[in-house]
Amino acid sequence: MIRAQVQPTPSGAILFDAAAVHGVDDAWFDPAHWQATADVAARHAGRGNVMFFEASFGAAVLRHYHRGGLVAHLNNDRYLWTGRSRTRGFREFRLLAQLHDVGLRVPAPVLARYQRRGLLYRADLVTRAIPGARTLAARIVDSDVDAALAARVGRSLAGFHAQGVCHADLNAHNLVTDAAGEVWLLDFDRGRMRKPDMRWQQGNLDRLQRSLLKIGALRHLPRFESGFWHPLLAAYHRVLGDRALRGDGR
Repeated sequence: MIRAQVQPTPSGAILFDAAAVHGVDDAWFDPAHWQATADVAARHAGRGNVMFFEASFGAAVLRHYHRGGLVAHLNNDRYLWTGRSRTRGFREFRLLAQLHDVGLRVPAPVLARYQRRGLLYRADLVTRAIPGARTLAARIVDSDVDAALAARVGRSLAGFHAQGVCHADLNAHNLVTDAAGEVWLLDFDRGRMRKPDMRWQQGNLDRLQRSLLKIGALRHLPRFESGFWHPLLAAYHRVLGDRALRGDGR
């Protein structure tokens, strides 16, 4: 279980898992702090960069929140202050903790921070790394998918939706498999809990399908529809149907 605690800082506050870390420090959110270690890597991921590093609490990922769209040209990483609990990092930390504690495969949150200056703030998040993580996008491009993987993705998404988890940006880059082939879901920025309903759930699936087509699924997988997408949907609806028959749609 995640034991969330808040530690004030001179410019804001840090939310952390007290079961994992002690004596948190602002420096832990500075990429330069980890550059001195040998096990550091960085890669582009969506809006901005993420850094992978090894710490006393294990392999972890540091992400700084960046804005997207046209506004990013004027304001790269500052958000309007509307209260501590509504900061991007704190909201995602608490949602991840909730999902992690009910057994869904999401990165366990370790630390979140905001730094406030007047009416604006900046935010960061540290989560545990997923061993051997490989995105669904990468597997599609490498033609390294089959109906069995599609079914695992479908079952995973059904499990999230049955719990009322609405992902704000469900795409092929946010679905990953670990070293054992299990499916995980990443990046819950702006994600939220909703009453299960096939209207928004179908919207999530449609977004994923557009993402798959955008990365060239039809080109990399000649049998994309019959060999991947249809098995994914079949597994998804089978799980939700079984839950409905048992009366535990949540």
